[in-house]
Amino acid sequence: MKVGIDIRRLTEFGVGTYLRNVVRTLGRLDQEDQYVLIGAPEKAREFTSVFPNFASAALPFADNTFKGYFELRSIVRQIGCDVVHIPHLSWAPLALPCPYVMTVHDVLSHMSRESLRSAPRRKVNFRLTSRALHKSARILAVSQFTKSELESLFKIPPSRIEVIYNAIDERFLSGHASNAERESLAERYQVNTPFLLYAGAISPHKNLVRIIEAFSVLKAELKKDGKFEDLKLIIIGDDLSSHQDLRRAVVRGDVQNDVRFLGFVPIDVLRIFYDAAKVFVFPSLHEGFGLPPLEAMAHGTPVVTSNSSSLPEVTGNAAVLVNPENVFDIMRALQRTLLDRPLREKLKQRGYAQVQRFSWPTSVERILEVYREVARQSGRARPDPSAPV
Repeated sequence: MKVGIDIRRLTEFGVGTYLRNVVRTLGRLDQEDQYVLIGAPEKAREFTSVFPNFASAALPFADNTFKGYFELRSIVRQIGCDVVHIPHLSWAPLALPCPYVMTVHDVLSHMSRESLRSAPRRKVNFRLTSRALHKSARILAVSQFTKSELESLFKIPPSRIEVIYNAIDERFLSGHASNAERESLAERYQVNTPFLLYAGAISPHKNLVRIIEAFSVLKAELKKDGKFEDLKLIIIGDDLSSHQDLRRAVVRGDVQNDVRFLGFVPIDVLRIFYDAAKVFVFPSLHEGFGLPPLEAMAHGTPVVTSNSSSLPEVTGNAAVLVNPENVFDIMRALQRTLLDRPLREKLKQRGYAQVQRFSWPTSVERILEVYREVARQSGRARPDPSAPV
């Protein structure tokens, strides 16, 4: 079997994490089938240099352009794929010369008005995406919540959608940070006081304005009781320059000296931040899966997150759940999680157990089975020459 995997979003937050772990795990699990990573060869090199049954096919055009769409069709035809994996929601797979499998992380872009698209363009994009979903050989949803949204929004029959969960990157499972690593973090980032942590993308649905507002109220409450008066809020994410609403929220809350925006940090640094944080706060308004709470749990950090979308499904009984639209609910949960030691210990132990429910080897074994099922059903799978006659 020859499988093509579109890796053009390998360096993106979210989809990139998914791609990297799926491809790496496929390389470890399957040395027999052939894989062609479609995208920039320099991105593919970290896998093609390690796994001999992995090759690359150069595709420099983005997946949301017509040039990228036609080039993808041409490459798939040239290399003779039996199945192609599109690792994100897209209209691009239409009319590929072989069956394709599509992973859907969320449908957020189709549930709200996108500022960069006119109404006619949104409508066309929705219709093309719907057709691509209906024509896919199999749809992989990363949670039951995402599956239900696909059924509701795109009218996909439930039998055509399979839930295969994400898992955290193995680097978050390498144990707790050492004292030397914590001291290095404190020196490099000037982190010398207790802090709450948010880590993830910076976008409106992540609800960061309400996190800042809840933190401001929390600071006032703690000051009354003379507790954690030096508490900080650290926000780790991507580019902040286009999110002036966050700066305004900091000024309104009078917490200019207590909120720090650090931008992107590599995983080896992020894991130390998770370890050192008092509470991880993630009251997102919409998540298809939501990896950061699990990453924090892997480091024994108590989590406060939303009682909506996929987050209760992902965090189970190992987090404090809040109404993400209620600032005071978020604040009270943070206060309780910060001060209640028995609760913190209970969340810590439950968090360790919850992380173990999700595994890349388990998930990717099922993805590999899906590839083979799709190839067999289409009649494209080649017989195994070593199989008994």
